[in-house]
Amino acid sequence: MTHPFPSAAPTSVTHEVVAHLVVAGEPPVSLPAELRYARTDPYAVCLSIGTASTGTVEWVFARGLLSEGTRRPTGVGDVLVIPLQSHRRHAVRIVVRSSAGTAVLDIAASAVTSFLERAGAVVPPGAEGRYLDIDRAVEQLLAGGA
Repeated sequence: MTHPFPSAAPTSVTHEVVAHLVVAGEPPVSLPAELRYARTDPYAVCLSIGTASTGTVEWVFARGLLSEGTRRPTGVGDVLVIPLQSHRRHAVRIVVRSSAGTAVLDIAASAVTSFLERAGAVVPPGAEGRYLDIDRAVEQLLAGGA
């Protein structure tokens, strides 16, 4: 694994945001959330909703999906990302699906863009392959974990 950045560069980013849970016919519910990115998993971001005291729900999906979704609707299956623009607000809608159901979350576009810029300082988009630890991934597969 090569490391094209000095060791003083950050290796992860945690960005606190507010996610607005959208429920049809109801006002949105504001929830504390975090967007996380780490050099150890260079293709993925994590969206964590909730707090340690109330419990959290996490979704892991491609950083490229989040980035693309700030500009145009993207995604298929479990995660969709859609830019929202109105005269009052700019947001990114993240639709997540699981066997338990579907959640529709809106996050301020400025917060998502800021997070992606900070993540880009950890690993620039397009350079993810330089940080992929193939040996570790193979060990995890052989051990039965992911």
